[in-house]
Amino acid sequence: MLEDPRTVRVTGDDVAAVFRRTEDADAESRPEDYRGRPVPEAYVWCNLTSGNGTRALWLLLLPFMVVNLAHWMRPTAHGRARTVRLYGLLVRLAGLTLTVLLVAAACEVAIDLAAWQCAGTRACAERHSWLGFLSPEVSDGGWWSLPGRRLALAAAVPAALTGLLWYLSLRTWRAYESQQPMDRDPEEDAGRTGLGRPGFWYGRRLVARLRAAHTAAGLLTVAAAVGAPAARFDRRPGGPALLDTLGWLLEAALVVGAVAVVGVVCRRGRSERRLDRELDEHLVRRLPLAALALLALALLYGGWERPGWTSAGRLPGDMTFGGIPLVQGLLVIALAVVAHLLHRTRPAARTAMRGLGGPAVAMLACALGGVMSGGIAQRVSDWLDGTGTSIDGPPVLLTWQASVIPPLLVVVLLLCGALARSTWRIARDERAAVEGDHPGEAGDTARTRRIATTRALAGLTDRGPLVVAVTSAVTLLLGAGALVGALVTDQAPADATRGTHPFLHGAAQTAQALGSWLIGLGFILFVTWGRRAYKDASARRTIGILWDVGTFWPRAAHPFAPPCYAERAVPDLTWRMATWTRATGGRLVISGHSQGSVLAAAAAWQLAPSARRRVALLTYGSPLERLYGRWFPAHFGPAALGSLHEEVDCWRNLYRSTDPIGGPMRLPGDSGPAVDREPLKDPLNYGRTELHPLPAPILGHSDYQADPAFAEERQRLLARLRTDVPAPRRTGPSGGEPADPQVPSDTP
Repeated sequence: MLEDPRTVRVTGDDVAAVFRRTEDADAESRPEDYRGRPVPEAYVWCNLTSGNGTRALWLLLLPFMVVNLAHWMRPTAHGRARTVRLYGLLVRLAGLTLTVLLVAAACEVAIDLAAWQCAGTRACAERHSWLGFLSPEVSDGGWWSLPGRRLALAAAVPAALTGLLWYLSLRTWRAYESQQPMDRDPEEDAGRTGLGRPGFWYGRRLVARLRAAHTAAGLLTVAAAVGAPAARFDRRPGGPALLDTLGWLLEAALVVGAVAVVGVVCRRGRSERRLDRELDEHLVRRLPLAALALLALALLYGGWERPGWTSAGRLPGDMTFGGIPLVQGLLVIALAVVAHLLHRTRPAARTAMRGLGGPAVAMLACALGGVMSGGIAQRVSDWLDGTGTSIDGPPVLLTWQASVIPPLLVVVLLLCGALARSTWRIARDERAAVEGDHPGEAGDTARTRRIATTRALAGLTDRGPLVVAVTSAVTLLLGAGALVGALVTDQAPADATRGTHPFLHGAAQTAQALGSWLIGLGFILFVTWGRRAYKDASARRTIGILWDVGTFWPRAAHPFAPPCYAERAVPDLTWRMATWTRATGGRLVISGHSQGSVLAAAAAWQLAPSARRRVALLTYGSPLERLYGRWFPAHFGPAALGSLHEEVDCWRNLYRSTDPIGGPMRLPGDSGPAVDREPLKDPLNYGRTELHPLPAPILGHSDYQADPAFAEERQRLLARLRTDVPAPRRTGPSGGEPADPQVPSDTP
């Protein structure tokens, strides 16, 4: 970034820091040497999102990250504070269902499939010797062979998973959410976006509250999985009255705990207008301890010896796995209604899916959670049941969810085919434009085709809303069909169904088998690709876009999502810019590439208005409008970007037609040409010349600094800032060195 192998860290740590060239380290103490030229600095934040291979495990929490994205995709609202709060509430409830679904899937695998069905069947237990001590037939009635004790021991797996999620959230909460932004007067102008509010990048209180609620929800789910089968057995006629009463009391306590969890999640969300340094009362913070106590009571209750209790069939989990998708579907529909009402108040033509991007993404998060949980259960069931006849397998709904995967893939493949055909037509039409950009040069058919194809492929980003809309709509319809199919199958005898609809029954069986294998294969590929992404740079770039966008936003809907790196990066940049301008009286040119331009804009909004007017922006390859403006209109819509242009000293944006990520800002009126430069030429040279005997590469999203336009625009910004720089000032009576106010800091 600094174009010099000798650099020194000015401030920061091993995670994120500001660097200078070695010769510029003490520039403030030698103002005469920098008269008329800038001091370049580089803020490096890549270790916040990259790192070693263990970070690939965060990909397993992808549904949590996606539902958190849906929270920030709400449309721009005007005078609808209650509707905005309702939107956030619905997303938080959807995130809570994902936590319950993940823990319930772990309970299904460990408690139902392994401890109840496999260990309770001789054929399955003999095939898996590690389950022999749990089997009443293999271990000759050992202490752990009682059904309740088997369930209590297997509950350690989902309980440990819940504890792991709590620990990861707590550790990252201390590292990210505890980084305090600069405190300033809430009455100061923050622009027309929430990103400028003092408490936007400080979600410490909300994440702590949600972490307590979701941890308690996970533990209560495990307690219900252990206690419900025992309570069901105790209600049989002639059962012990004491155990029956204890079962009712336990279930009542679980219901009270669930109501408390939902109540905590429904409380008002983020406090952005001020730095909220307080934490919630002890009642909320001790909610996980209360849930842990209920889990211990459930383990003791379930492990009590009950003569005549044997494991047969499945545990009663069909209602759980049927109720969660039903609740998720209703929440998504309600979220779509609320988003439509918000979009109507201030519609923007460029908003993705007319404001329905958030509900669509929430639907994809729920579907992804269902596929992952169902895939794990199906694979474990197939692994335990080698013959396919020894155990009953997972609940019916999980099997039906597997059956909708093949038709969904068919729809996605058809959509991809249509997009490929459209892209081919655009590439064919672009060939004339490519030749027109290079008049007087000898034509090269192969090179023209390559440039035109690159431009056409770059335009696929703008058709992302179509892909998301079709996929989410088909997923909602197929999910509803799977729910109905599971309900019909569960209530009707298999023979009757087979005799009435033989063709449909055979097609369903084939789709279920194929879907089961596709889910297992997809899950393995998902984990493998995630691991490879942190070893291979090309694979890391492939998923880097989604990962950077997903981890840019604070955890406002789900506390177990991957941590928000911007809660460290934005305060870093804000502190650096504010303290440097205050100490030196100088000006700043903040140049940001790709996601760096988003951080630069967010940091500029966090500055006080007086400091914001001393900043110039140079963005290149920027997704500010193309991705963030369309998908997050409430925070990066036309009004927000227009206010940023008005509040900073000046702003220039560079982009290419071959760039699939960056694009113009498209500000209305005269602001558009003032910010956006004409698309840069890519490649810089079409054919071979005496000055360029080798073909120039197609750069796309990279190496903007190689274009002469970059240096030209940066020099213009520096010249414009330099004319109004105030007189030098000293840092104060403590004996600080004088700083040259005529030295703007160019921060890539």
